Amino acid sequence: MNFPSLRDWIFSLKTFFAGMLALYIAFYFDLSRPYWALASVYIVSNPFVGATRSKALYRAIGTALGAVASVALVPPFAQTPYLLSALIALWTGVFVYISISTRAARNYVFLLASYSLSVIALPALSNPLSIFDVAVARTEEITLGIVCASIVGSVVFPNRLAPTLIERTDSWFGEAVIYAKESLAGRVAGALASGSRQRMASSVRGFEFLLSQLAYDHVSPAILARSEQLQGRMQLILPITSALADVLAAIHAATQKSGLATPAGFVELLRDIGRWMDEPLGEDPEREAPSFRTRIAQLDPARHELTTWQTALLSSALWRLRQLVDLWVDCRTLRRIIVHERGHWRPRFRHWRIGTRHAFLDHGLALFSAGSAALVIFVSSCLWIASGWQDGAAAVSLGAIGVCFFAALDEPVPMMLTFLKCATMGVVISAFYLFVVLPSGQEFPLLVIFFSFLFIPLGLLMSRPKWALISTLVALTSATFLGIDSVYDANILSFLNGNLAGLAGVIFASAMTGVIRPFGTDAATARLTRSSWRDVVLSGSALSRDQQRDLNARMLDRLVQLIPRVAPSEDYKHPSTESLRDMRIALNTLDLRRLSGKFSGELPVVLNRVLDDVRSHYERCFESGKRQPVPPTLAVDIDAAMAWIMADFVAAPVAPGYKLRKGALHALIGLRLSLLPGAKPDDGS
Repeated sequence: MNFPSLRDWIFSLKTFFAGMLALYIAFYFDLSRPYWALASVYIVSNPFVGATRSKALYRAIGTALGAVASVALVPPFAQTPYLLSALIALWTGVFVYISISTRAARNYVFLLASYSLSVIALPALSNPLSIFDVAVARTEEITLGIVCASIVGSVVFPNRLAPTLIERTDSWFGEAVIYAKESLAGRVAGALASGSRQRMASSVRGFEFLLSQLAYDHVSPAILARSEQLQGRMQLILPITSALADVLAAIHAATQKSGLATPAGFVELLRDIGRWMDEPLGEDPEREAPSFRTRIAQLDPARHELTTWQTALLSSALWRLRQLVDLWVDCRTLRRIIVHERGHWRPRFRHWRIGTRHAFLDHGLALFSAGSAALVIFVSSCLWIASGWQDGAAAVSLGAIGVCFFAALDEPVPMMLTFLKCATMGVVISAFYLFVVLPSGQEFPLLVIFFSFLFIPLGLLMSRPKWALISTLVALTSATFLGIDSVYDANILSFLNGNLAGLAGVIFASAMTGVIRPFGTDAATARLTRSSWRDVVLSGSALSRDQQRDLNARMLDRLVQLIPRVAPSEDYKHPSTESLRDMRIALNTLDLRRLSGKFSGELPVVLNRVLDDVRSHYERCFESGKRQPVPPTLAVDIDAAMAWIMADFVAAPVAPGYKLRKGALHALIGLRLSLLPGAKPDDGS
């Protein structure tokens, strides 16, 4: 059994102290809804002080936006409740969309603003003149909870976010080593490679969110910049390593078929690079890297030797190895700078400009998710208004919280049902406290003792990722349903009427969301794949350098969104494996497009024919909505271009532009292996 650590106990006790402090201050100043202050403490508290500060600030801003909107909308539209419901739904949809579109911790501002309007405005419809007092009260009490949580979290044993960021980075390094070793062995697919690839992509996505909170953790701008540069290189390791695996698998197949052995030292080089990558992270990565670069250069075939498929594959594999070595040195060096918070860095990998943060957003899916949330809230509000059920406002409010919180998920219904279970548990717990425990005494010291048996264990669970969401939801709903006031005034009928209405609202919101959004992860994955095809088409077009960089960053970002959505598999045609190939095709196409403009004579015509073929193939995929077979003409044109370059090496062994033509040859090999993995030029496929 995994018992709570000292850090877990410290966080739980700190959070409980902050909650009781907020409750005491609310009682002292006779605030109308002290339980909002207690609930806010448990919503914003996080084991890390930077995350708590950022969440506290964003919750305060989001709540203030919702309060201002309530004051602005309720008085003029109170006599037209259906129109007011439409405006609330529109507000919700707009802010849910902005929240989904914002890939950083600040999305919490817009999430809070999206449902705060429903929570504040709808219960006040029975008495519109009280809306200003209600809005001010909610803002005051939530701000009180936020301030208490922030001060206690910052002053009492503050726990910095940076060490956890390093721990998660080190976990990514461990998975990257496993993936690299599989790739160095020429294993393109398989459960081990697929599982490591999925965990690497998930780590990169989590790393990005932590970076958005790091600025609140007293981290210097230089370290924050280095962390962002590390994230960009962590993304690029995936396509580079998978491309190397494809080339090594092709070399293995070619040597088995021809009976020719690989050059002496090549296998040893692969083994030594794998051992070097598995070294402890504290070691200097540049200690052995220069010798690897020298060995790679020594094994690289000479110009006059690049006349066969085998030698071309070897040259391509060595080129990819050099990229992998440079990227690994960059990642390890950046990690050392982040850990020690000092040091200088000069990038080794410079083939593509990386580090640009150009996030991909599926605008259509985001609009659909936001529109679904708005529709659920509007229909719920209309049903409540038509029923004339006064306490039914709680149903719409709690349903709005559930539908907004999980709108960004591909499949929100399972999490909404989890929210329902937590809310039900909150009702049971609050009923036990209100009607069994609290009648025995309501003095504040007794309240502290009574609540310690509930909130301290919940705080222990909040610091564990597996239980963090559930325990937070239980703490939130329990504190809210308790309705703690300075004077004990519990009524079983009003308690059941209001809180069961909230549960009914979550049930209705879950059911309606399931009807509106039945598509799930498979549909989101298919849309991401089609977007990738569209960008591959774009990569074959004439783009400026900035457009190429943005396209590269967008495809990498989309790739790390797509991979965690599919389960690990040994299937060679697995969506994550094929999506990696699409990414590599785009990168190789960008290389060919850039290089073709630097040649003269017939070669640009030959290369442009290949680019046109790639663009036409992916246009057919995009238009049909499913992956199409690679046309034979595309393979023929790629083979013709490779043959033209190889013949040029023989015909003009001393002609200038050798490195450019060699780069074009590597890009063509990458294209062929990505489009037709395992096929050899003379296979006729």
